[in-house]
Amino acid sequence: MRVVGIETSCDETAIAVVEDGERIVSNLVSSQVDVHGRFGGVVPELASRAHVEILTPLLDEALEQAGMGYSDLDGVAVTVGPGLVGALLVGLSAAKALAIATRAPLVGVNHLEGHVYANFLAHGPPRPPYVALVVSGGHTLLAHMPDEHTYEVMGQTVDDAAGEAFDKIARFLGLGYPGGPALDRLARDGNPDAIAFPRAMEDRGFNFSLSGLKTSVIRHVRRERAAGRDPDPADVAASFQEAIVDVQVTKTIAAARQIGVERILLGGGVVANSRLRDRMSAAADRSGLELLVPPPELCTDNGAMIACAGSYRLRRGERTRLDVAVDPGLALDAAS
Repeated sequence: MRVVGIETSCDETAIAVVEDGERIVSNLVSSQVDVHGRFGGVVPELASRAHVEILTPLLDEALEQAGMGYSDLDGVAVTVGPGLVGALLVGLSAAKALAIATRAPLVGVNHLEGHVYANFLAHGPPRPPYVALVVSGGHTLLAHMPDEHTYEVMGQTVDDAAGEAFDKIARFLGLGYPGGPALDRLARDGNPDAIAFPRAMEDRGFNFSLSGLKTSVIRHVRRERAAGRDPDPADVAASFQEAIVDVQVTKTIAAARQIGVERILLGGGVVANSRLRDRMSAAADRSGLELLVPPPELCTDNGAMIACAGSYRLRRGERTRLDVAVDPGLALDAAS
């Protein structure tokens, strides 16, 4: 079964072909960093226009790399939410047209579920139950996955998402856009214990809060500069990053113990962060837990994860009506 995955939830146009839900045949991503970089963040209208311009030629290239034509498709998987409404509409409109033209079944995929299923491209078919930590530019949440395509959200951010916080502090430190990768690189040269930034809600259930931490970092830097001291940017980056990672690791391990599962799964763009990967791996080893993490190229938005999740749903006989609408606020547990 060969399924094309179309992902346009934010600022990257991504199309991939996946065979039998496991093997990536082609996987192309067109980045919009140059479009949004001068604005320091994603401009929704520009993102939509860029998707319109590149999607069709990118689809042609993805099929050509896969050595197949439109008539060879067995399914069309597309992100229907969450994300930017205009960007989502571009991908869904193209997917509907493709499904009609080829008579291949359409399946709408939750973007967050796509991040979860990126793991199974690297580690094989799902073997639930899991506790999943999904951390991206717009989301930070913990969920119990007792069975395939079933999610019980245990906690989520009450304000900023991790990726959003990384980008904002990176911009404050003058690291440019996208800020997350740049801050990760800078932090490697810093001392994570140099500054005792707060660990918000560390012992209060499984929700997350990052707005206070972000404010604390900004106030610290401004206070130091006002006193005539120039704080080391690497120490600031490393200490800020450590405060985020500490809470994510602590809560994820605690959630796995509370539920009684043996496997932890990570998904989302922030999972490309080297400190989070290292700390979570060490904590899982100490706790005797199996940890599944996608390779960095499958952590950020990509079409392969959408095609993978869609393939498993198509196998179950699921089909999405052609009058489906996008849902920019779609929750992970709505995918169950």
